[in-house]
Amino acid sequence: MRLTDLRDNPGARKERKRVGRGIGSGIGKTGGRGVKGQKSRSGVAINGFEGGQMPLHMRLPKRGFNNPSAKTFVEISLATLQAAADAGHSSITEDGLVEAGLVRNKKDGLRLLGSGEVSSKLDVTVTYATASAREAIEKAGGSVTMTRPEKTKRLRGKEREEAKKAKKK
Repeated sequence: MRLTDLRDNPGARKERKRVGRGIGSGIGKTGGRGVKGQKSRSGVAINGFEGGQMPLHMRLPKRGFNNPSAKTFVEISLATLQAAADAGHSSITEDGLVEAGLVRNKKDGLRLLGSGEVSSKLDVTVTYATASAREAIEKAGGSVTMTRPEKTKRLRGKEREEAKKAKKK
């Protein structure tokens, strides 16, 4: 074997396509773009353009609403809490779950769901917890503390008038 015998594997290096280099190349003249017109030129972006007709994406009705101030919560199950308890944690917080690697990040908070089972006594502090999750933890002898802001009731009619009167006093 000599240095002159060293070669790349077949197909390891792909040659650049040289467009518009004569009729014999197979990609001469129009350079693989077809024939004339706007699409044969460079710098053309006409996705969704329908020749002056109202495009389909503008003809269809708008649906739904994306709330820009919506909060996203990471949902965790009771089984995840049991895994943390098995690792030796008895009081569980959102930051503790992130540090333990059971939750990647807490986003706007953690929501505890009632799927799974808990057999250990746990003191849990999360943003939200479902009623079934709270019930299961309290049944095992633990406690759940929720850090969520309390929802304020929207007052209507007579209730609103009474609240205004009470505020003035």
